[in-house]
Amino acid sequence: MTTRIHPPSLALMIALAHPALAADPQPAAAPDGDKPAELRAVTVSASALGVGSDAMSTPASVLEGDELVRRRAATLGETLANEPGIHATHFGAGASRPVIRGMDGARVKVLADGAEIMDASTISPDHAVAVEPMLSERIEVLRGPSALAYGGGAIGGVVNVLDRKIPVAIPERGVEGSVELRGNTAAREAAGAFEITAGSGSIAVHAEGLKRDARDYRVGDDWSGGSRVDGSYNETETGSLGISWIGERGYLGIAWTRQRNDYGLPGHTHELEDCHTHGNHLHCGAHDGHEDEEEHDHDHAEGGVPYVRLDSERWDLRGEYLDPFAGFARLRVRASHTNYGHDEIEDGAVATRFRNKASDGRIELEHQPLGGWRGVLGLQSTRRDFSAVGEEAYVQPTLTRRHGVFLVEEYTAGDWRFEAGLRHEWQKIDVDSASRDRSHRGNSVSVGAVWNFAPQYALGLSLSRAQRLPTAEELYADGLHMATRTLERGNPDLDAETSHNIDLSLKKLAGPTTFSVSAFHNRVSDFIYAHTLDEHDGLQLIEYAQRDAVFTGIEGQVRQRLNTMFGLTLFGDYVRARLASSDGDRDLPRIPAHRIGLRLDAHWQGWAGEVELYRVTRQRQVAEFESSTPGYNMLNLGASYAGRIDSVPYLFYVKVSNLTDELAYSHTSFIKDAAPLTGRNLTMGVRLSF
Repeated sequence: MTTRIHPPSLALMIALAHPALAADPQPAAAPDGDKPAELRAVTVSASALGVGSDAMSTPASVLEGDELVRRRAATLGETLANEPGIHATHFGAGASRPVIRGMDGARVKVLADGAEIMDASTISPDHAVAVEPMLSERIEVLRGPSALAYGGGAIGGVVNVLDRKIPVAIPERGVEGSVELRGNTAAREAAGAFEITAGSGSIAVHAEGLKRDARDYRVGDDWSGGSRVDGSYNETETGSLGISWIGERGYLGIAWTRQRNDYGLPGHTHELEDCHTHGNHLHCGAHDGHEDEEEHDHDHAEGGVPYVRLDSERWDLRGEYLDPFAGFARLRVRASHTNYGHDEIEDGAVATRFRNKASDGRIELEHQPLGGWRGVLGLQSTRRDFSAVGEEAYVQPTLTRRHGVFLVEEYTAGDWRFEAGLRHEWQKIDVDSASRDRSHRGNSVSVGAVWNFAPQYALGLSLSRAQRLPTAEELYADGLHMATRTLERGNPDLDAETSHNIDLSLKKLAGPTTFSVSAFHNRVSDFIYAHTLDEHDGLQLIEYAQRDAVFTGIEGQVRQRLNTMFGLTLFGDYVRARLASSDGDRDLPRIPAHRIGLRLDAHWQGWAGEVELYRVTRQRQVAEFESSTPGYNMLNLGASYAGRIDSVPYLFYVKVSNLTDELAYSHTSFIKDAAPLTGRNLTMGVRLSF
């Protein structure tokens, strides 16, 4: 396969090919020990300015170290699903994307160390995110439109997955790495991963890989569909090779990653494949009162549940250069090229084929302080060539070119820190049909302040106006999509949506009592949503439309240290999303239900453990043609031990989720009734580092 290097990427490579590149690695996370955990302030890479989580005016959370190892799941959405303000789309076991403050899809941007993940997961919830949590080093979550450096459209938030595939420093002992094995009972999963970095002089190389084999998972008691979700298996293989040139003032590295994933599509049906439209109404069944058996007779009992075969090949270029020229402290570059494809296979044959060839490049310049202001100026450019061919090619082939320029600044005065951001972006979408091409422009601006009014206390306020440009799918969708049981119509007349947001947060970072609480109110003008025009036996006719919407909510956690060993945490989140209508406000679909819980944690020498109980309430605030979802209680247990074998550190962990084996449904899922949440599940694993 020949990989085409686009001119912007080539220019960035040449610009950074300098003999004085050097590493500036992030500080290592403090290891778990006897001291009870506190709200540590850690540097957030996705903040552009690299500030600490305690200094940001909008909420940010970081999963890393042993905590990340214990929480990681097979998908990104499930890994983050228990964080306050975050839920998951949950489409069986193979596809799950984060839902932040009730927003998902293109409103939540997923990055790999600052470079956009160029898969097809924003198009439909049955498409997997092409990132592997078990190979991640750290996961950062920025809630709300707090990262204009990555696009004004990320009004829900940004998830930045940091990995080790491109080394940024020479290992102290010449070689370092880790090996991890884990398994669980609900899906009879077995997974193994390794990563190793070796280096000498100014050259470092890295290799990593993973293999996962998970069968159909078991659900809670008394589900009418049986004990396991048919077609909920997940088989994954991924590997990466990277090399870096490292000097005294920066580094430059490149990595190649290949991911292969086969996973089932629970709830997929062709019972309604003969449905079509008469104006704004659905008509199901042939016009002549009989069906064309040769064309429409599918025997899925013979071929089994349809499944996705995903194949992604990605190149990443990363580099940093200190003091590049007068007036600037740092030059940072990220570029990627992705050749992504997945086939939806039915009865052993390819039914629909999705392809996405995309490039993403960004360059950032951090200037020296000017009048006390420190800031970053950046440029970003993406090119996305997307196509879908086959039975469910409901999205027309499109070529999207998007560009952006941004400026982020901060100023510190005593106990106050001020920040401001500005972004302008523009895009052009060429469509391969009779539909007209479209161009859009958008401006986004944010201001914020953090006041450290007392030792270890911080009060943050952020105001922003952000614009999201419509996606090609929202403009040009046209056809049946049985995975989500929708017949979709795009709207080429869509304009940019504009959100006005206010975010207030209060944090206490140390002492016997620590907490982080945030409240937000987002008013979105011309909000783009899927308007349901008609429904027949669960199939919905939707057309993308625009109307004003309001999102309001609160999220947070409070931890009380009981003694030197135990701590108790109260956590929860709430979001309400409504759509303005001429005949009264209406609820938006698939908004997460309210959640509140308690967690008792313990730390003693190398041991750590926790007992967690939370309640997800019944979701009665539903959209038209949407059903309510019953509430449920979830009881989880976990324990781990960090020790050494000679000089080799290891972590052994065990956890039991849904201990009471409760039957639970996710309101954020398109297929909640066909794929309930996992039942009682025992997970065990061990990780060795060297």
